[in-house]
Amino acid sequence: MGVGKTILDEAAIRRALTRIAHEILERNKGVQDCLLVGIKTRGIYLARRLGDRIRQIEGRSIPIGELDITLYRDDLTEKHPHPQIKDTQIPDINGKKVILVDDVLYTGRTVRAAMDALIDHGRPQMIQLAVLIDRGHRELPIRPDYIGKNVPTSRNESVSVTLTEVDDGQDKVCIKTNE
Repeated sequence: MGVGKTILDEAAIRRALTRIAHEILERNKGVQDCLLVGIKTRGIYLARRLGDRIRQIEGRSIPIGELDITLYRDDLTEKHPHPQIKDTQIPDINGKKVILVDDVLYTGRTVRAAMDALIDHGRPQMIQLAVLIDRGHRELPIRPDYIGKNVPTSRNESVSVTLTEVDDGQDKVCIKTNE
């Protein structure tokens, strides 16, 4: 992989998440019957950060869940012949507005797997999607409701999200050219 170019630094990520939090509150008229569900791994930490911002803005907490989509992936046998399953911890989703949270939206296959996993847990009123980065190249008809930043990329580029909770260093988003 080639040298990466930073497209979002820590401050830009913070501003993007604050804007998304405001958009979620505006669209849903508050947090009543809403919950955030982060897709493992980085989506969980972004969901927690969004939850913190929503609490700061609205003065009310929003439930936050964690979703492991490993067994729902359509490339499971290709990439993970012996998958390690992590916990899925989500509150009751029946009749709720579920906001799925992930770091990067690319082909849409991760989101499709997440929706399948959610439906196996109950029947939400609606599912919305919040992503930090939308890089295009959809293979499925999936569109985010909340976007931190649109980043047009070529297929020979990759987007790397670094978060302090899971990675060494500081928060940043980089584009790298694959060799």
